[in-house]
Amino acid sequence: MVVIIDGNKIAQEIRNEVGEHALSLKEKTGIVPGLAVILVGEDQASLVYVSRKAKACAEVGFLSREYKLPADTSEAKLLNIISELNADQAISGILVQLPLPQHISTNKIIAAIDPQKDVDGFHPYNVGGLVSGNPLFVPCTPRGIMELISRTGIELAGKEAVVVGRSNIVGKPMALLLLAQHATVTICHSRTKDLPAVTRRADVLIAAVGRAEMITANMVKDGAVVIDVGVNRLENGKLAGDVAFNEVAPKASFITPVPGGVGPMTIAMLMKNTLDAALNMASKRE
Repeated sequence: MVVIIDGNKIAQEIRNEVGEHALSLKEKTGIVPGLAVILVGEDQASLVYVSRKAKACAEVGFLSREYKLPADTSEAKLLNIISELNADQAISGILVQLPLPQHISTNKIIAAIDPQKDVDGFHPYNVGGLVSGNPLFVPCTPRGIMELISRTGIELAGKEAVVVGRSNIVGKPMALLLLAQHATVTICHSRTKDLPAVTRRADVLIAAVGRAEMITANMVKDGAVVIDVGVNRLENGKLAGDVAFNEVAPKASFITPVPGGVGPMTIAMLMKNTLDAALNMASKRE
């Protein structure tokens, strides 16, 4: 009997914990975690994410600042805003919503954020920390997946894990986190030969490729744990993951739905990273 992992429920548990810790931090030190979110342009998906982040900040008692800039904002202006936020003691976390317009260098913007405030975990300093096994901040979606796995009681040590997707945001950091928990990890991508043969080996299969219902039943081993990171809009307007849920679920031992699986965890972990940044700031003031 498959267990459908309830990401909404686990994300709510995490937000409750973060809210309690934030209140305690405020009472002990006067410090309120603060998150600054910068959005350049009018990308609809990004606008939705930004509004959800502001709502989550309000729920857990954080200071929330939004910078909604026009699409023609210069790179120099964006760098100037980041510089000001780096120096702002009221802001513990800075997030620049991606994607950015083409005239702005994503790498340059990410590198400009103070690594101690890089709550997305994308700065080269934090990527290096993750690779070396001593991360300061872990990207929110992979960290959320690890929380889902941990809180569901799934053991990773010695398991064969397959990650489909090699993005810097999900695929690569996901593989490193699984490796740190003693799983044997394979990363697949668009040039992997005989993808179904590789995915069928997986005790834990993580689909993060951005193609609707690409993972079908014949690609999944009986009893596998299936984590679906994809969020794809179908022609009928409905959301679908990278996994063909209805046909894969009967073969799986655990599976995440879309929506309501990994998605809510991303923002919950952003709140956790921002709290951690505030705690780091508080420890340096002592």
